[in-house]
Amino acid sequence: MISFAAANPALAAIVAALWIGLLLYGASALWWLLEATVLARGGRVDPDDVEWGYEDIQVRILTIDAEEVVQATVNSVPQAIDDVRVIAESPIDVEGADVHVVPEEFECDATNKGRAVEWARRVVPCDREYVLYLDEDTIMAGFEGLPDADVVQFTEKPLFTGSRVAYLSEIFRVGYQYEQFAFHKLRYPLYAWGGGVAVRHSLEESITWDVATITEDTNFIWRAADQTGVSFAVLDVRFRNQAPPSLRAMAKQRRRWISGTRADGHLLPLRYRPVYYTRIIAWSLSPLVPLLVFASLVFPGTAPGMEWYRTASLALFGILFVYTLVGAASYDKHPITWPLYLLLTPIAFLAHSAGALWGLLSPVKTFEVTEKVTPDTVERVHESMAPGTVTDHDGSERLTRESDEEFTLDVFDD
Repeated sequence: MISFAAANPALAAIVAALWIGLLLYGASALWWLLEATVLARGGRVDPDDVEWGYEDIQVRILTIDAEEVVQATVNSVPQAIDDVRVIAESPIDVEGADVHVVPEEFECDATNKGRAVEWARRVVPCDREYVLYLDEDTIMAGFEGLPDADVVQFTEKPLFTGSRVAYLSEIFRVGYQYEQFAFHKLRYPLYAWGGGVAVRHSLEESITWDVATITEDTNFIWRAADQTGVSFAVLDVRFRNQAPPSLRAMAKQRRRWISGTRADGHLLPLRYRPVYYTRIIAWSLSPLVPLLVFASLVFPGTAPGMEWYRTASLALFGILFVYTLVGAASYDKHPITWPLYLLLTPIAFLAHSAGALWGLLSPVKTFEVTEKVTPDTVERVHESMAPGTVTDHDGSERLTRESDEEFTLDVFDD
């Protein structure tokens, strides 16, 4: 190898870069496999495996001023939950919930969405055990109560909103997020989804949301893990939020996610940082995975170890299809449709990763709400939905289909 590098310094540099990229992505993939096959055991909480009922929960729905979208979310809250609040930046008219408007003059260290959540923590009265936070577009589904944990993360299943590529990318992402079932084994869960999460009220009062961040959900759970330690549960109810309606909206969303978690990475202890930053780099640079495979095929035998490199790169490329399969299964897609999702996997993961690469190269420091569509638009693009399917949905029931035993043959329909 030394003689090869001395004789071919330029090619040796390229080979070294290829191996570094492969090792980073390989480390991330192996960690995911460990989570999915070992650590995730016992981490999935069934929807009916609950210890706290509707009477123990206050629901807070966060929005700027998306009145029509919020109304559908309020309607989806089970009627037996009698404490429903909307935290808005502007006055809106919503039936079935108390609307609280964040005053313009309110100041704190938190910004944007975090500022609204912190204002609500200080001002909105709560005598319940849990505060359940929903994004403006998060439709509750199959919700019966909460398990006993400091933080309860709900699983998600984004709805098709018009962009086929964005929807495919969400299926890919949901498959990757299977790893969340392993987070109960980690002192520091690697991330949280604030669009559907319940927090013990006493923990919220102790930790607060009053810090400057654009990923307040993950920031909160990391600070809580550091200051008090937290119990974490993942309730597998599959709340229905919206897939981004365009590729640009999705890229901006992913850019914000990667930027915020990069900025907050210092909150993690040193032993977690290699895993976390390897994952960030691997996600951001995953569009290069096909190039790694291409390089192994173009340069066979040009350098020592390239045969091993080709085998490893093909194996890692195959992991991408595993994420898609897990996502398709989570969506209850009929197995007969899985080959099509596998065929479209390269498109899905490239689109999913574009915003992460953008965030790695050009981090954003301000929060921007992901574009949403109105409920009637969601119903219109789904052949299986009649008018009122979303707007009149009761969150104690599933939004579509009666059980997990039913499958859908529609590629872009639920």
